[in-house]
Amino acid sequence: MEVALIIFALTLLLALLGLGAYATAKVVGAAKRGVDRTITQARRTVEDTTLKAKSFGQVGVTGALAQLRLDLRTSMRTTQQELNEGVRTDASLGESIALFERLSAYGHELDAELKRLEQEPDRQRIATSLPDLRERTTKITQAADSLRWAARDRARRLAEDDLSHLSGQIDVESGALRDWSHEPVDELAAAAAEWDAAQASATGTGTGAGAAAPAEAPAADGRAARPGPAALNPAAQTSPYPWQQARRPETTT
Repeated sequence: MEVALIIFALTLLLALLGLGAYATAKVVGAAKRGVDRTITQARRTVEDTTLKAKSFGQVGVTGALAQLRLDLRTSMRTTQQELNEGVRTDASLGESIALFERLSAYGHELDAELKRLEQEPDRQRIATSLPDLRERTTKITQAADSLRWAARDRARRLAEDDLSHLSGQIDVESGALRDWSHEPVDELAAAAAEWDAAQASATGTGTGAGAAAPAEAPAADGRAARPGPAALNPAAQTSPYPWQQARRPETTT
């Protein structure tokens, strides 16, 4: 028995140690991904700032290459953000994201080529290839812009359709709330008819009971005595409640 308890305790200890190691690895991995994401974002911001400075502060081949890279990166990044945010509410954008990933491969290739050309010492050769580079950049950015604007138009159209449907439902409900000319009157008429029927039934029952009662003797003045109301007629009073005890007659000695 003691051996079994020891084995169970060791097994539980090893399980706890393994669970702790797994949790530690998950936390470290999440922290590392967060740090990598922050570093990547900072590097991207610095590179974009450098490209803006080159495109505005330098002329010639260097400024043209910087402007092409800046246009390409801005268009691709904006489209990627739009699609990733839109697919959360519209699953049909999944195909658009697949197309954008294929387009991103050409975008990354062009961006790497432009970055290499920035270090190219032969400026004349770069100037000769600038028209082709501009054409490729325009094709990629136009395709990315087309996907982005199509996603925006779809989201706006869906929102307008949803708003129109909601407005129609609100109009119907508002009309139903304002239509008080029929239903309340019908309900009051039904309640009044039910009340009249109950009163008529009660009156008929009381008349039948009165007919079965024996006739009373005429009064002294020759007029028939009329029974008083139930509340004023002692004979019609109900029996005392169980807790109301009858008074005992006093005994005389």
